[in-house]
Amino acid sequence: MFFATTTQPLIRRQAYAQSGRTLERFMDEALRSTSSRSCSYTQDDAAFMLSLDLPGIAKDQLSIAVEGAVVTIASKQGASRKYSVAYELPQEIDTSLSEATLENGVLNLKLAKKVPVSNATELTIH
Repeated sequence: MFFATTTQPLIRRQAYAQSGRTLERFMDEALRSTSSRSCSYTQDDAAFMLSLDLPGIAKDQLSIAVEGAVVTIASKQGASRKYSVAYELPQEIDTSLSEATLENGVLNLKLAKKVPVSNATELTIH
């Protein structure tokens, strides 16, 4: 009977050891950054409501951009801490009816849903 070796040669293990630690570090940072972001999301017939904890960031240090159904929230350059996140919502946003408030480190967004416009044209039968 022949058996395959279950351990990698020392040279291969050393070559992959550094990249393995880099991947572990990347995953730790990614998981830690998403778990530290506190966000709640609700919706009703007219709007989406997002509430995010952003302690230490003033309203003049934040940028909120809406493009279609994507909302991007980021701290501006020179802010006391770096923050950047984007959310894709299930429906496009009407920015003219939307509003944002920042009180006591909590950013509240009320994003009005855009009413879909029908482009259907009725044809007459001759």
